[in-house]
Amino acid sequence: MTFSIVAYNPKNGDFGIAVQSKFICVGSIVPWAKANIGAVATQAMANTTFGPRGLELLGKGYTSEEVIVELLKDDQLKDQRQVAVIDKTGKAAAWTGKDCFYWAGHKIGKNYSCQGNILVSEDTINEMAKAFESSKGDLADKLIATLASVDEFPKYGDVRGKQSAALLIVREKGGYGGYTDKWIDIRVDEHSEPIQELHRIFNLYSMIFLEREDESNLWDIEGEIEHNIKDVLIELNYLKTEAVSREELQTALENWTGINNFENKLVENKIWKSVYDYMMEVKGTPMVSLRKMSE
Repeated sequence: MTFSIVAYNPKNGDFGIAVQSKFICVGSIVPWAKANIGAVATQAMANTTFGPRGLELLGKGYTSEEVIVELLKDDQLKDQRQVAVIDKTGKAAAWTGKDCFYWAGHKIGKNYSCQGNILVSEDTINEMAKAFESSKGDLADKLIATLASVDEFPKYGDVRGKQSAALLIVREKGGYGGYTDKWIDIRVDEHSEPIQELHRIFNLYSMIFLEREDESNLWDIEGEIEHNIKDVLIELNYLKTEAVSREELQTALENWTGINNFENKLVENKIWKSVYDYMMEVKGTPMVSLRKMSE
């Protein structure tokens, strides 16, 4: 019912999983990962205990191959299981049970493993592997590109179609506020085009939370850019007129930034291209008055 990739970025130690399925809420079942430890994908007749158990074994020093042996030991349904594991060395291992529905299989490469079941053909797995190996960027870019490479039903993918997708990437203290290791945790639980929707959400998530934008995209607020920003701020009631001081404009932009959750992208007297584009295309939430409960 599912195709996925587990992968490792040796440049910074990130682990990640990208997955799509003709099954609702696949992100709650298949992907499991822990920073500095590894990643596990459990699918087909999925056993969700394989996730935490596999990560626990990896944390004890088991290799990816040894983890799979342990997970499947004494498992009466192992021939209906599909599972992939990648360890902290980047070594991947996978298992596809003989009773998984056609087409089912996996392909292991350097720092990754692609696997799937109930697929149109093995072309899906081969194309995913090719895309991962040839794509550029960080692990997020590569995993998104891997899913996108087979987003052409019925040529690729699950024989039954599309429904949900997920992207999980972990790094130490990578989560919001540094409290967890979930650098990226995005899920599309039910959608006619889950991979496209996952990509759209990822772009917004990246703009808000991740420091991935090239510094050449940090623009001075002046000229036409300043004029257009003021127009939007007036339309949304953050400003009353264009005739304001630099300080008043900055305050209005800070208010818009906070209400629209772009605090991490705020730079005095400058604006990121991604934020500017969002402002011009979406505009965002109109001005609302916020006050603390203590006030």
